[in-house]
Amino acid sequence: MAMTIPDDALPDQTVDGYSVERLSDYLDSGRTPRDPGIEGSAACRLYLISLAQVHDLSRASLEHEATREPDRDGRWISGLLESIRREVVGGREIPLGHPDAGIDLRITEAAARGLVRRTGDADGGVVLGATTFSGDVTTPGAPVTVEVTAAVRYGDDIRGVADDLRARIVETLTRHTHLTIAAVDIVIDDVFLPRTDDP
Repeated sequence: MAMTIPDDALPDQTVDGYSVERLSDYLDSGRTPRDPGIEGSAACRLYLISLAQVHDLSRASLEHEATREPDRDGRWISGLLESIRREVVGGREIPLGHPDAGIDLRITEAAARGLVRRTGDADGGVVLGATTFSGDVTTPGAPVTVEVTAAVRYGDDIRGVADDLRARIVETLTRHTHLTIAAVDIVIDDVFLPRTDDP
């Protein structure tokens, strides 16, 4: 079932030259017909993945809250979409070590933020907001603090969710990057209602 996010919830911005409204419409169409420009853009693909998560979450949230707080969800979704849009921009380059000194491997901050977001979104009880890397990610071995905002499912143990998310973020970034993670600071800044089909 396609869901269209209200126009006033969409930030008036673009991702790699495509408006967020165009990307939302493309996702609603099932990503068909295939748009090579969108599919060829890493930033657009990251945005579409995150937008699909927002669609699933917002459907249940909007159904439950529309009569009680009609403006709250529009603002929350708009803020979440804006965070996602900012995160898919490349950012600094993070070096990846390689045994051959002649090979220079790097990933962008956007790719690393995408790893963090996918880690968070793998748990249906968490929706990540913004992810920031504080510290010099361009220097191997330099300590880096990961700062994350998130919403948790209403009724879940917030401390337990945050501790589990922290451990999974450290494990994911350690496995896929060579960042030296000094800390993962998590701020739970909202809650959302579970979907009707959630356990």
